[in-house]
Amino acid sequence: MNESLDLQSLAQRYRTGTTTPEAVVRDIYARIEAYGDPALWIHLLPIDETVARARFLQEVDPEKLPLYGIPFAIKDNLDLAGVPTTAGCPAYAYIPERSATVVEHLLAAGAILIGKTNLDQFATGLVGTRSPYGICRNPFDPNYIPGGSSSGSAVAVSAGLVSFALGTDTAGSGRVPAAFTNIVGLKPSKGFISTQGLVPAVRSLDCVSIFALTCNDASAILRVAGRFDPEDPFSRRAEVGTVANISGLRIGIPDEKYLDFFSNQEAELRYREALARLENLGCKIVIIDFQAFAETAQMLYGGPWVAERYAAVGEFLEQEVDSADPIVRAIILGGKNYDAIAAYKASYRLAELRRKTESEWALMDILAIPTTGTIYRIDAIAQEPIALNSNLGRYTNFANLLDLSAISVPSGFQQNGLPTGLTLVAPTWQEALLCHLGSQFHAQVGVPLGATGSAIHSTLRL
Repeated sequence: MNESLDLQSLAQRYRTGTTTPEAVVRDIYARIEAYGDPALWIHLLPIDETVARARFLQEVDPEKLPLYGIPFAIKDNLDLAGVPTTAGCPAYAYIPERSATVVEHLLAAGAILIGKTNLDQFATGLVGTRSPYGICRNPFDPNYIPGGSSSGSAVAVSAGLVSFALGTDTAGSGRVPAAFTNIVGLKPSKGFISTQGLVPAVRSLDCVSIFALTCNDASAILRVAGRFDPEDPFSRRAEVGTVANISGLRIGIPDEKYLDFFSNQEAELRYREALARLENLGCKIVIIDFQAFAETAQMLYGGPWVAERYAAVGEFLEQEVDSADPIVRAIILGGKNYDAIAAYKASYRLAELRRKTESEWALMDILAIPTTGTIYRIDAIAQEPIALNSNLGRYTNFANLLDLSAISVPSGFQQNGLPTGLTLVAPTWQEALLCHLGSQFHAQVGVPLGATGSAIHSTLRL
């Protein structure tokens, strides 16, 4: 078994001198070759370039760099200076002069970028199958989808090819693939991480997300990545959330009529077990009215926010008729069907729904829901690409519209060997609380880290 790349383990090996950044980099490229999935990477940086970066770091005091020698990947809708950004569409590719702000922060903190990963084209999908670069292999079963749209980023972390990865999350793209690959997916509050240098999907809602092997790792990355960016008009100054004692936390769950596992009884059982684990941690389960959350979820693709996708890349798709995935193209061009009147009416309804959720938040501290109700085979998605994708967003689509923070945490395995995930949702700026509870929950579940086979631990800290 390969040495774990979780931040705590890797930092410990650096401290004790048992490895070096160059040795880690060379090991990673060997792992990538052995893993053998060409669909995972859209652009893998040349090993000589990455080794040079590692050697440079070895001349720097590690204590001055919070992410010293930590390897990572980025979704290929984020800019890296001098390297094409494709957003999963080769005809759209451009070469940016500057990296995305968040990438600059991570590099300045000592992290080592390995490459850019595959995605559902233009970050439109939760399946991970809508890419001309191929379908990333789900490390637990290649017949099943890896989830999307941040498929490559999630798989790279789960397979032990990087310590963490950046994705994006507008409708659930940072949570769904995390659940399907047995890792942590943190979707921070809108504006917490800069979106400067990101190809927009729904610009007013887009979030840069973090994939990691543990909640502690995700929290450590957020401390570096989450900074106010005056160059990003959607950036916000984060408020420091308090971390309450887990014992006594009120955990809201949907009433039964809003829970749907799409005939997957094992996924339902894992969710029930997750709630029992939360109770074992001292939390109190509270049933809430989920209606406003469910209606909000339907608005993301069933309302005028689709027009923002058209505003981002619609003109390109009008001109490049044959260059896009047909499903992605149809969804984005459908944004033309909405006008300003529809947008205003939808904004009024969203305001009403947000007010309704306030009464439910008065009853709970955290909402605990399945990340998805089920997982699908690749061939099933091919037969019903729209309907099944919609099912996957049932418990994720509302988060950004309602300005919430969320984290998906591994919740166990089905008998067929496929993982499930539990999503913890909280109001804005509650990432620290989510990571704290998520860490305790993850330790209780006790599953290995991603697909690496490495055991979770809680004694080391970065």
